Amino acid sequence: MNFAHLVHVAGITLIALSAALALAGGVALGYGESDALSFMAAAAIALAVGLTAFRRTTLERDLSIREGYAVVAISWIVVGLAGATPYLFSGVIESPVAAFFESVSGFTTTGATVFAEVETLPRSILFWRAMTQWLGGMGIVLLGVAILPFLGVGGMQLFKAEVPGPTTERLTPRIRHTATTLWYVYAGLTALQTGLYVLGGMPAFDAVLHAFTTLSTGGFSSMNASLAAYSPYLQYVTIAFMYLAAINFTLHYQLTRGRVRYGQDAEWRFFTGVTLAVTALVFILAVTGPARGGFEETFRAALFQVTSIVTTTGFVTFDYELWGSAAALALLALMFMGGMAGSTAGGMKAMRVRLLLRHGLTELKRSVHPRAVIVARLGRVPVPDRTFYRVMAFALFFIGLFGAGAFAMAILGHDLVTAIGASAASIGNIGPGLGGVGAVQNYGWMGPASHLILVFLMLAGRLELFTVLLLFHPDLWRRHAKPAIMRADA
Repeated sequence: MNFAHLVHVAGITLIALSAALALAGGVALGYGESDALSFMAAAAIALAVGLTAFRRTTLERDLSIREGYAVVAISWIVVGLAGATPYLFSGVIESPVAAFFESVSGFTTTGATVFAEVETLPRSILFWRAMTQWLGGMGIVLLGVAILPFLGVGGMQLFKAEVPGPTTERLTPRIRHTATTLWYVYAGLTALQTGLYVLGGMPAFDAVLHAFTTLSTGGFSSMNASLAAYSPYLQYVTIAFMYLAAINFTLHYQLTRGRVRYGQDAEWRFFTGVTLAVTALVFILAVTGPARGGFEETFRAALFQVTSIVTTTGFVTFDYELWGSAAALALLALMFMGGMAGSTAGGMKAMRVRLLLRHGLTELKRSVHPRAVIVARLGRVPVPDRTFYRVMAFALFFIGLFGAGAFAMAILGHDLVTAIGASAASIGNIGPGLGGVGAVQNYGWMGPASHLILVFLMLAGRLELFTVLLLFHPDLWRRHAKPAIMRADA
């Protein structure tokens, strides 16, 4: 482990982030807000620190596998710290821990917020909140993968640590081209959604913000009532793009090449089937419950909330806890699954859940037919046992961290429902949970200790657990004679 390599790449990340901070400062200048100085100061600090780290360190070779994982985790922490500075400099958040919480929530696309009133915030702050989610959606580090090969830094190890899901599928032969292609698809969908919002009567500024936070499956809104403040048309547009954002982006890329592969993908069929099934269940519970409304209104609310939770976006149009405990439990279960691998969504990912179910059914068959050779498949593709073991290890850590987080929150004095809801919503990168952090609540009333616990869960969930947990493994930092190297042209 060469620490100079970590500092060097973190410096590059800060340099890139300073440009985003300057852009938010430009928004403040455009609207005549005094917060422009806050953003320019934050941009100057990020640029100065980044340039210092970049110039005083060198890269003697490509990053090793261990360095790749460490760079991803440390870069996200550094970006979270830098992203908190505008909140502190502008005075909209006084607590450094709360500002760090808001920043990490943005970059991890969790959508948990400490703000009780967002409509009173300056437009530049609203833009920065949305920008952090848009950048985090595809990944600050993944953006760097398209640039780092020019500097002699390997990209494959970063790509493997960053892209959500149990497997990493290339779209093009080189990692830099893959990263660039993903960004083109991501930006194109964002532009399309912005246009549909404007056509539906949403103000242009709000349209850009909500497109940023929808495609990133983030959920920050410029309205206190979230998407409930807008028309049914705009809500249906949001449903469609939340769903698209939670689909593996390789399928979207295939569509741009004239190949429609959605129906051929086993994970897509599973994810879509679960979404529709739970929507039907929640709709039945809602339309027969005490908070029932009109047929279309209730259907739209059920479809919106199920899609928002399963895609880990976190937008709300209705207080889903009013539908009763059964509906709340159904939505809680979706918090653990999340979207598809290779999407911007959080959670365990639909592919892992499907593999776990498939493995369970396979073991049942083997118990009945112990001498039979039974091969588990995902669609038509055989799945090796090693993949199952890795998925089971991930699920074990995921459930373990969720339980540990809920237990820690309970120790800090939070009631059981709030502790469970906050832990699940944070590790799943969803935002709204249950109880004191439900659909119409926020996280601003919590103390610094609670915020730091949830920050850890948000980072762990966003970076696929192992990337963060490896920071605590001594082998990651121990020097080896011959470290494995992944080259830039891998």
